[in-house]
Amino acid sequence: MSISAMKPVRSMLFVPGNKPDWIEKSITSKADSLILDLEDSVPAPLKVEARGIVRSRLAWLAEQGQRVFVRINRSPHLYDFEDILAVVGPHIEGIVISKPVGPEDIDTVSMMLSEAEYRNGVELGSTRVIPLLETARALELAYEIAGRDRVSAICGCTAKNADVARALGYVWTPDGRETLYLKSRAVMAARAAGKLPIGGVWQQVRDLEGLRKSSLLDRNLGMSGELALHPSNVAVINEVYSPSPEEVAFYEGMIAALEQAQANGRASTIYDGEHIDIAHVKTAREIVALAKSFNA
Repeated sequence: MSISAMKPVRSMLFVPGNKPDWIEKSITSKADSLILDLEDSVPAPLKVEARGIVRSRLAWLAEQGQRVFVRINRSPHLYDFEDILAVVGPHIEGIVISKPVGPEDIDTVSMMLSEAEYRNGVELGSTRVIPLLETARALELAYEIAGRDRVSAICGCTAKNADVARALGYVWTPDGRETLYLKSRAVMAARAAGKLPIGGVWQQVRDLEGLRKSSLLDRNLGMSGELALHPSNVAVINEVYSPSPEEVAFYEGMIAALEQAQANGRASTIYDGEHIDIAHVKTAREIVALAKSFNA
């Protein structure tokens, strides 16, 4: 089983699964994907109710053209099969799992998904998995996790005072020096496995300038998108991870310049003061195609 490549995603917005009105309003945020949360944002006594609410909203969200993932619960030893069975179907793209200890957890979840897909009449192997790398061992084994068939993206998250900070013992700072290595490691693991690296999470949700700086750092490192905790953060994240009109024009000009050089029998040329050849134009084509995919 090998799952197809995941469509690019800039923003993935967490929405508490026990808040039906929030779920419905969340589509106005323009997040590329929602993560309907059954885990940390839902109080323990409301988790069964939240599961039913999420299940009841999936078809409606699909009708709105909204991409959806669901974050399931885990006990100290195993992920929640009842959550999986309730949500697996044609209206979700995949599930998000917290705190895997290693690739073994991905294998276990994959078997649970196969059983749920069989019971719910869904194509076997069609449900994606996005692990949040929040344990020291998971971060150490990032490539092994990213290489699992169902995994379409891995999240190298470094929220202030959250699970990763506790697992590694670092002290969070706004400039992120203490997390540079682990974020780069997550990017390299994801890219080597042909998957998407997702960054985040910015907890100071009212500090949009801080969010912008943090997201720019992640994008510069190679992240393809960010997790978001509040609808107000989505526009900033989408802007940071979208090639600007100026960038698109620059790279379209680069493509045209090399095509002209090739027509004149040359394999390289000077464009905007820079030496370019086919390697640079391959990058240019990818960036232009990415911009078009977000505007489609």
